[in-house]
Amino acid sequence: MTANQLDKGARIQLKTLEKQNADEVAKHLVMAARLIDDDPELAHRHAVSASRRAGRIAVVRESLAITAYATGDFALALRELRTYRRISGSNDQLPLMVDSERGIGRPDRALELGRSVPRDSLPVGARVSLAIAMSGARLDLGQPDAALAELEIPELDPTTAFSYSPPLFRAYGDVLEELGRTDDAAMWWDRADLAEEALGADEDDDEIEIVEIDDDETTGAEPDDAAPVDAAETDNTSAPARGDGESESRRRSDVEE
Repeated sequence: MTANQLDKGARIQLKTLEKQNADEVAKHLVMAARLIDDDPELAHRHAVSASRRAGRIAVVRESLAITAYATGDFALALRELRTYRRISGSNDQLPLMVDSERGIGRPDRALELGRSVPRDSLPVGARVSLAIAMSGARLDLGQPDAALAELEIPELDPTTAFSYSPPLFRAYGDVLEELGRTDDAAMWWDRADLAEEALGADEDDDEIEIVEIDDDETTGAEPDDAAPVDAAETDNTSAPARGDGESESRRRSDVEE
């Protein structure tokens, strides 16, 4: 494991640090990314170590927020995400902020926060993740019909698979199940599996693979054509939706990929 294994964009941010310190911070960030799925607590400790060395660097505060979220510390995640947004000027982690508000038990605040930024100003991956998080907040408030409407966005295209399609399809299926439309829900979950299988792209690929899915047996929205996106737009924007039950656990696992 070396500092050079850190993403190029993140390494550029560390150039303001003295070289030895920058290398140590980079190593901690690399380890945090490697460990977050299997050992989020240890990943978080690496992120904390990085923040002690470079607390004014945006990518460091972002890593600290993401690992805090992964450990279930939603208050810390929200605080660090606010700091990250202030330093970077970016709204790309707005979905995770919305979901952190949900984690704290404030779905009304989550919806207010999600509406505070124009959707068309967000990268497409963040836009999809925000729709999933907003839908979850609606479910928290006992509004399943509104939750379904939050997901009926142009990117809900049942005939084309993008990198963001599987979690979006699964979330749509989850809400359909909540509404008692179990057959439709199963169809969208199957659609998510088909999309994942069709994509089959290497995670290190720099391009999003767009795959047409040949299956007319779909229900739901009839969106406009979705536009392809750069991989950089979706790296950290798969925000999960919290909640209870088996369907919500599926949604959390989709987000933290």
